Amino acid sequence: MTGGRRLEALPSRQVLADGVHEQIRALIMNDGIAPGARMNIDEIARELGVSGTPVREALARLESEELVSRLPLRGYRVTELLSRKEVDDMYALRLLLEPPSAALAAAAMSDANVALLQAELATCPAAPAEDAYRDYKALTAHDQRLHELILRLAGNAAVEQAFARTHCHLHFFRLNYNQPFGEQTITEHRVIVDALIAGSPAGARQAMTGHLEVARDRLLDRL
Repeated sequence: MTGGRRLEALPSRQVLADGVHEQIRALIMNDGIAPGARMNIDEIARELGVSGTPVREALARLESEELVSRLPLRGYRVTELLSRKEVDDMYALRLLLEPPSAALAAAAMSDANVALLQAELATCPAAPAEDAYRDYKALTAHDQRLHELILRLAGNAAVEQAFARTHCHLHFFRLNYNQPFGEQTITEHRVIVDALIAGSPAGARQAMTGHLEVARDRLLDRL
């Protein structure tokens, strides 16, 4: 990390581990630290006004999210952006897992499940006005929660765990940075949820497949 101050000192009342983690993650997601760049623990700690311990804890969490990687005896570096092949591979996995899961979720629809889906849609009714991570992180979090909810309603814990291990939403956001995609995503989510609420396995499968294919092609067009 070089250049001017990019991190804000945390108030003493804030939980240090969470606050440090979120600030460093936002910096990575906003491309404030270039992919492949080394992380200077002492510099981060100095800018945040904390000791090195919460910084190391935050970097360990970011490593589990695959946003940073450990260099033997040399600290951490920011991971590279996904390549075209990696994006294609990740979406190939999602297309294997999520459309069939959407169909299963539609077949298992109940009043309680309808309420869960509608409540999740209500958390992000409109696209953010700006394109920075602080604005889009709410949409990204909603997107992740909705997809995870559908997998949970499908009832296959192994599929849920496989999806969680990809950390796909974080990695795809880094590629989408400064590229507006909110309105289209929200519209596609409504189509998926409408099919689920209607109890249509074929419709839910088709809507999920279309959503994933459009998102994949949008990303690949920019690489």
